Amino acid sequence: MNELFRQLLVSLYINLTRVNWILVFGSSAAYLCVYLHFISRKPQLITGSATLSRFLYRYCPVVAETYYPTFWCWEARVQTLLRPFIAARPWVKYRNELIQTADGGHVSLDWNDNENNDLYPVSATRPTILILPGLTGTSKESYMLCMVKQSEILGYRCVVFNNRGVAGERLLTPRTYCAANTEDLETVISHVQNTFPQAPLMAAGVSMGGMLLLNYLGKIGQQTPLKAAVVFSIGWDVFACTTSLEKPLNCILFNYYLTNCLQASIYRHRQILDKLFNIDYIMKAKTIREFDERFTSVMFGYKTNADYYRDASPYHKLKSIEVPVLCLNALDDVFSPADGILRC
Repeated sequence: MNELFRQLLVSLYINLTRVNWILVFGSSAAYLCVYLHFISRKPQLITGSATLSRFLYRYCPVVAETYYPTFWCWEARVQTLLRPFIAARPWVKYRNELIQTADGGHVSLDWNDNENNDLYPVSATRPTILILPGLTGTSKESYMLCMVKQSEILGYRCVVFNNRGVAGERLLTPRTYCAANTEDLETVISHVQNTFPQAPLMAAGVSMGGMLLLNYLGKIGQQTPLKAAVVFSIGWDVFACTTSLEKPLNCILFNYYLTNCLQASIYRHRQILDKLFNIDYIMKAKTIREFDERFTSVMFGYKTNADYYRDASPYHKLKSIEVPVLCLNALDDVFSPADGILRC
């Protein structure tokens, strides 16, 4: 009897093991099919001229290659949450410079001069890339370090434009920054151009930094000294961006955190900002929209927050841009939803 029972158990174990392996292989095959057919895609390239299209296909072939997201982590929100923990942080040598602004404030620039390279050994003519971080970012962010390091490998000089009050420097005037006001960026570009007048000057912007860059290019037109620009993951329509971030899950994962970051930046400069703003009221904001209603739009003189969002949305300015610009966006980006991109 015991032997029969033992044989039954062995038979049951073998059958369950077979079923488990079938489930594993079946699930893996199904996951692979979904990944290859629905997740991995080629970029959609949209250009205003055939000349730019040919240039990109020749010198930037990645725009025609199928994008394969991380196999085990392809969902946009999960990627965003994991990035701070697994992103590379290459070592970058910076030289800091504070430049004065017309209103009595100052802006912090972090230079990577890249003097010891064989590709562009002459400092005066070494191509320069101005890089603009995201909403609360600085030159120390991992994505900034990676961009600067890659530019360093290519022989370029980099300068990171840190928005007022976020890189450790104190505010000299009760003014910070926003996506629509380009005065500080104009000051920085003029300063960099005057410092190295013979060097080709380009710019790259990430998220809000890219929005600011496009708004600048749309405002200045042909008068810009920039030869070209590239922007990553920008919010084309701020109304669509804030609506996406206010969806329940996105609000919990991202909106509340970013709002706290903005409030922390304001609180560090409370002594000077208290002269013009009700900081306690601003600190009670629960979303980015509430923060902008109580602080950003008021600081920059907009009648309503909607007026600010309309002015900050770069898709209004595209037809006024006069230099080549490459814009890269992901359709599943919660910060820049597809309906805002397709509106362009």
